[in-house]
This record gives sequence, C-alpha cells and structure tokens, in this order.
Amino acid sequence: MSVFHKLQFRGHEKIVFCNDAASGLKAIIAIHDTTLGPALGGTRLLPYATEQEALNDVLRLSRGMTYKAACAGLHLGGGKAVIIGDPSMKTEALFRAYGRFVHSLGGRYITAEDMNTNVTNMDHIRLETTYVAGISPTLGGSGDPSIMTALGTFYGIQSAVKYRLGKHDLKGIKISVQGVGAVGKHLCKSLHEAGATLFVQDINEKNLNDMKELYGATVVSERELFGLNVDVYSPCARGATLNDTTIPQLKATIVAGCANNQLENESVHSKMLKKANILYAPDYVINAGGVINVANELSGYNKQKVEHEVIQIAKTLDVIFQTAEKRDITTHDSANKFAEDRISSVRNV
Repeated sequence: MSVFHKLQFRGHEKIVFCNDAASGLKAIIAIHDTTLGPALGGTRLLPYATEQEALNDVLRLSRGMTYKAACAGLHLGGGKAVIIGDPSMKTEALFRAYGRFVHSLGGRYITAEDMNTNVTNMDHIRLETTYVAGISPTLGGSGDPSIMTALGTFYGIQSAVKYRLGKHDLKGIKISVQGVGAVGKHLCKSLHEAGATLFVQDINEKNLNDMKELYGATVVSERELFGLNVDVYSPCARGATLNDTTIPQLKATIVAGCANNQLENESVHSKMLKKANILYAPDYVINAGGVINVANELSGYNKQKVEHEVIQIAKTLDVIFQTAEKRDITTHDSANKFAEDRISSVRNV
C-alpha cells in the first residue's frame, strides 16, 4: 500500500518526513484530523526495525489521538510523531532540530512527551518553537504528565469495577498491572492506597522491586500474567498485548489500563473480549489524563481544572459502557461512535 493510500485509508490530512543529517534526526509527523482544533500528540523515540514500521506506528497512533481528544472533550485534533533511533542518541541538537520541523507546521501540530521522551527533551524543543506542551514549570508548563495519565486510569478502573462488579470501591479487588514504569508506578500507588491487591510484571527488575517493597505487590512472570485469577488486567506497557493468544487465557473480567493500542486487531479482539464477557475500557478513553494535562498548558495551566477534567474520564466510560450494552456492540465501537458523533457535529457546523 502506497503512502497516499495509507493516508486515505485512515483519513489522515498530512504526513511530514523530517531529516537532519547534522543531528542524526529521522522523524515522521502525522496529522490525522484537525476538525476540533490543532493536532496534539506526543513524540516517541524508538529503534524501529524499518521505516515502514515507524510509518505504520505513527499513522495508527495519530488516529488514536483524534479519538482520544474527542472523547476527552478537548478542542483539539489528533497527531503524533515518531523519531527513529536508539533512546541513547537523545541530544539537545536532535530535539532542537526536531523542534524546527514542528515549528514549520505553523501550529497545526503541537507535540509533547511520549515513549522515551521527557520534560528535558520538550524544553529543548521549546527553544525552537512554542508549539510544544509538557515542558517544565519554570517555562510555564506542568512538568511530567504521567501523573495525570495514571490518575485518569485509576478513575477509569473504578468506573469499570462499579459497572461490572457493582463495587463502589477497590478494597480487595485483585489487579494485575503489566508495566510499572513512568505511568504504571503512579497507578500502583493509587490502587494500593484504595485497598487493591496488586500483581505486577515488568522487564525492569528495579521497578518490580520498588512495587514489591512500597505496595506489597506480587511479582509475576509474563508467562503467568494472563492466566492470573484476578478481577482486572491493566496493561500499562507497549500495545498489542490483547490478541488471539492472550485473550483466551484471561481470567480477569475487566481490562482497564493506560497502554496505547492494547488490541492487536481492534475489530477482531474487541469482539473476542465481548464474547468472553470481559469488559474492556477503551484505551484512548481511559488513558486521556496525560493529554488533558498538557492541553491545559495551552490556555494557562490550572491543576484543579485539570483534575476536574480528568475525573470526567470515568463519566465518559459510564456512557460508553451503557451504550455498548444497550446497542449490543463492543465498548470499542461504542467509544468510536462517541468520538465520531462529536467530530461530525462540529464538522457539519
């Protein structure tokens, strides 16, 4: 499939390939839809095996950001960027060069943190453009957005537990968390304080030891993870952990986590979860706390306002769950309809 066919297939507006030999920058910026406002989405840095893999990732992620912003009630569209390379290559020169490409889009795309990028990197981008969020408080930003991503996921888990299990709190609820890094560690703290019993898995031994010591979490292997007798499976690492192999193993009755692109195939695996009577909290709805946080930097950051908006994630999920049950559709399709209805209403105006 050609690049133009890919754009037409997913409904993208623009794609930009960025190259700077001096800094070693190779990046792709994808703008999916700007009906609701300029495209906002993070920049991730990964050693993609091929340029095609990077392109597929940025197209999928940018589309997800459109739906995420729409469901979160933001006046923003969806975009995303990927930098191809090893995370160890991060330099000021690299991100300043990247910032110049972002600036050349004239505000149509606003970037922020994502996988393997952080506040310091955003501050370097800020030297070249104002079209960046997630910068340090000294520059007028809010700092690390992962805390709000975790908070939104926590509220989302509460919503799912109430809807499926009829419980108004998380005391005694067993939750397996895959990935206890930047967001997962904050989520585990909130879950522990709410009385949940935690099972954790991560590739980083230090992260696992921290969760064990701080929150009494039980460390499990990746092989054990999906077959655990828990109430909630919470994927908080890389995507596609819900697939033909893992879904039949799940004993959890709820899937609710902060990872992006949790379903390997959205259409197929959302239906598999529904057939297995597993309640799925659509990833781009439940993990919107971070984008809500950085979006608020654009109009003057107010933490109380952000927290109020993040709480609304649970209410949005309530509507999505109810609509899915009423119409006998998957929660994934219900979330898509929620987002598409809002975008269509504005586009028609």
